[in-house]
Amino acid sequence: MDFKLSEEQQMLQDTAARLVRDAYPFEQREKFSESELGFSAEFWAQLGELGLTAVPFAEDFGGFGGSGVETMLVMTELGRGLTLEPYLQSVIFAGGLIDQLGSEAQKAELLPQIATGSLQLAVALDEPQSHYNLHDVQTRAEAVDGGYRLSGRKAVVIGGHSAGRIIVSARTSGDSRDEAGIGLFIVDPSAEGVSRRVYPTIDGRKGCELFLNNVQVGADALLGEAGNALLALRYQQGRAIAAQCADALGSMQEVCKLTLDYLKTRRQFGVPIGKFQVLQHRMVDMQTELEQATSMAILAATVADAEDSDDRSRTLAAAKYICTRAACKIAEEAIQLHGGIGMTWEYNLAHHAKRLVMIAHQFGDDDHHLQAYARLMQVA
Repeated sequence: MDFKLSEEQQMLQDTAARLVRDAYPFEQREKFSESELGFSAEFWAQLGELGLTAVPFAEDFGGFGGSGVETMLVMTELGRGLTLEPYLQSVIFAGGLIDQLGSEAQKAELLPQIATGSLQLAVALDEPQSHYNLHDVQTRAEAVDGGYRLSGRKAVVIGGHSAGRIIVSARTSGDSRDEAGIGLFIVDPSAEGVSRRVYPTIDGRKGCELFLNNVQVGADALLGEAGNALLALRYQQGRAIAAQCADALGSMQEVCKLTLDYLKTRRQFGVPIGKFQVLQHRMVDMQTELEQATSMAILAATVADAEDSDDRSRTLAAAKYICTRAACKIAEEAIQLHGGIGMTWEYNLAHHAKRLVMIAHQFGDDDHHLQAYARLMQVA
């Protein structure tokens, strides 16, 4: 595949790379992770000032009208720097849902704020029992005079502890696993009846459990039509998967670089261990996995904003499977080649490995997407 960036795309990538390099040294990242916020408010503001949070939105809402490719360029650099900010959850996933389902008033109010970074959003879609199934929803939304009453529990809401608004999936009708009857609601986390239990995730970010106890929201909190949100959820999760593949790609690239540098400098028996043929072969295996993941991440980016279809879904399922498999393989091999230092907390390789393991289990693991791909092939 001959994949060349345009001049504008190259400038975008250079901007993101320079910002991450200057503002996110590893030692500083650890301080961000241990803070109460869990990320850098200053870095988030810089993303907004440089227009990086505006990349996927239309110019009418203060955006640049970027495609999945432009998103991929930004996400790759964020992954390379192991950044902690909820860019994917706020800009890609939540912003995409509002852009697709929101009324003109909702778009006019929220999208410009997301584009400038002045408003951070989160998505609360998973539940303790749902296991990657977006239609497995037990949270209920009961229609009441002038709005809805929400009750239920959401699990692993990344960035939900600091979000100004949270998009919540809730069932307006039907049984807990019916595909029909799912609605999306914009919830203010400071509203009465909303509570959060915040905890650190394995990769150094913060997430929360979201509890909704008879939370009252107005009719203007509903995104799209009541009970018909599942198709939009699946479409926007596809965009998030493409962005996540790029996030993993940046991290894998950095892991391969760190490992190659280590093989060149670590000496044993008077020579660099990179001289040993068996270690060279394992390094080649890592690079092969990286090349496959790179190709699939690029392919996912090119279809991320395409019209919904089985072909798009197959491509994204294949990309997630290949990138997940490569992420786990590269993380494991890198730690093996480093030896004990690979698990040292003060060395960023261990944190890249944790990020790659986390990515491998978000939005569906490799088995989930392999099964999804097989089902889609049967109907092709």
